[in-house]
Amino acid sequence: MQTVKRKVNYLDIFLHLTKRHMLVLFRNKIRMFFTVMAPLIIFAVYILFLRNLELESVQSAINQINSDLKLGKPITYAEYQKAIETVVDSWMLSGIIAISTITVSLQTNNIIVNDKENGVNRDFASSPINKGLLIASYFLYNIIVTVFICFIFLMVCLIYLACLGEFTINFVNFLQIFAIMVYSSISSVLFTVFICSFIKRDATMGSIVMIFSTAVGFIMGAYMPLGMMPPWVGTLCGFFPGTYTCSLLRYAFLSTPISNMVAQLEAIEGGAQLIQSVNTSFGFNLQFFGASVTPGYQALTLALFSLFLIILNIFSSAHLVKVSGVLKLKRKK
Repeated sequence: MQTVKRKVNYLDIFLHLTKRHMLVLFRNKIRMFFTVMAPLIIFAVYILFLRNLELESVQSAINQINSDLKLGKPITYAEYQKAIETVVDSWMLSGIIAISTITVSLQTNNIIVNDKENGVNRDFASSPINKGLLIASYFLYNIIVTVFICFIFLMVCLIYLACLGEFTINFVNFLQIFAIMVYSSISSVLFTVFICSFIKRDATMGSIVMIFSTAVGFIMGAYMPLGMMPPWVGTLCGFFPGTYTCSLLRYAFLSTPISNMVAQLEAIEGGAQLIQSVNTSFGFNLQFFGASVTPGYQALTLALFSLFLIILNIFSSAHLVKVSGVLKLKRKK
C-alpha cells in the first residue's frame, strides 16, 4: 500500500506559532500590565513633573532672545501662550511615542528569552517545525504587539491634547503619524530582537530593559533637543536609529502646530525672530556632522538602518532559537 505524503501548510504553521506567542504574552497578566504601563509611566512623569519645567525653560529661552515681543492684535498673550504649550506638548508626546516603540518591543521579547531559559525551544527543535518559520513568527508577533500597544498610547496622547484644547492634528497628519509609527516599530523590533537573541536569562533581560528604558530617551533626543547637547553627543546620537524615529514622529506631530504659530506670529513685531527660535529648538531637521538632515533623508536613513539590522539578524538567527535551557522539573525523592 502506497503511503500518501501529506503536504505541509507552512503559512498555517507560521500563523499558529505567532498566535501561540501572543497568547503566552496576553495570558501572563503581570507581564502584559508592565508592557502596557511602560509608556504610560513616562507619560505620567511628564504631566506631573516635567511639563511645567519644559514650558518654563522654553519661555525663558524665548525671553532671552526677544523680551520685547509686542503682543496684541492679531494675537493676544493667551493665544500666544496656548500656541507655545501646543508646540511643547506635541514635541514631548511625539518623543514619548518614539521611546515606546523601543521599550514596548524590548518588553515583548521576554517571550523569546523565556522560551530559551525554560527549555521550550527544545520542544521546537525536536519537532518538524522549520526554524525559519519560528524566527519569522517571533518577529511578526513582536511587530503586532508593539504597533497595537503604541497605537493605544497614541490615542491616549490625542485625547490628552484634545482635553487641553491643543488638538491640531488633521486626518493627513494622523495617517502620517500612524505610518511612521508602524515604520518605526518595524525598525525597533529588528533592533531589539537582535539584542535579545544573545540573552539567555530572564534576570539579564530585566536589567537590559531597565537600562534601556532609562537611557534611550536621552540617546534619541526625546527629552531634550539634540542642539542643547554637546556637539559630539549629538553626532553619536545620529548613529542610533531611534533618533530618526523620534524626528520623523515630530515632523508629523508638529507640522500643523508650528504652521499655526507661524501664521499667528509673522505679522507682529519681533515675530520673525521668535519663529526662527522655535524652529531651531523644535524643528524637524537633524544636524549630523554639520549637515541638515531633512525628514525625507531621515526616512531613507532609517530604511538603511533597517536593512543593516536585517542582515545582522540573519547572521544572529541561530542564537534566537538556540537550545540553551532545560525544562524545570522537580523530582520527588
